[in-house]
Amino acid sequence: MTTYALVGAGPGLGLAIARRFGKAGHTVALLSRDQGHLDDLVATLDADGIQARGYSADVLDPDALTGALHTAAENLGPIEIVQYSPVPRADFMKPVLQTTAADLDAPLAFSVKAPVTCVNAVLPGMRTLGQGTLLFVNGGSAVRPKGSVAGTSIAFAGESAYAQMLHTALVPENIHVAQLIVPGAISPDSEHSSPEALADLLYGLHTDRKGFRHYAEPMPDPQDGAP
Repeated sequence: MTTYALVGAGPGLGLAIARRFGKAGHTVALLSRDQGHLDDLVATLDADGIQARGYSADVLDPDALTGALHTAAENLGPIEIVQYSPVPRADFMKPVLQTTAADLDAPLAFSVKAPVTCVNAVLPGMRTLGQGTLLFVNGGSAVRPKGSVAGTSIAFAGESAYAQMLHTALVPENIHVAQLIVPGAISPDSEHSSPEALADLLYGLHTDRKGFRHYAEPMPDPQDGAP
């Protein structure tokens, strides 16, 4: 049995995708800052018969993030799949003309340095397994920069570049890297971007292992004012 690790666990998409991988037979490691929040998610998954544990770690703390992933592998079994999808903070989203160099420190640490930390923590284990999957989930500004959310647009672009380079570099090692772009809001009423629909899509990216960038639904026409 191998482990699915979710960095940025939440009650919406996070719970749905954890449930999807758990029902497929994987143990589940949930990472976020709030242990009480994690305990609630673990209890919900436990009621579904899914073995899960929560690990408190701030993605802006590389040592804590690395330690949480290592501990999860020790407790639950080798990590085969990692999904990086924490929700960016509101203060990352200043307009471009109001964004200073210092304003980019946290977004870049959040969306570039933290993913690098995660990959470095789990890659040796994936190499030992001889397989693995790295999943990155981003909003539409990762592929279409939006001036009203400059911090996330810049940081997501860096995350996208890193993930795409990983995709190319790790193909020979049977480690698949994929990015899912969710252009709009995640909503229970959405046909393509409900938590359950996205969970099925992400699980399919892991099993199908084809291509790097995928879209939950088509990007809106920029003339409509969408991101």
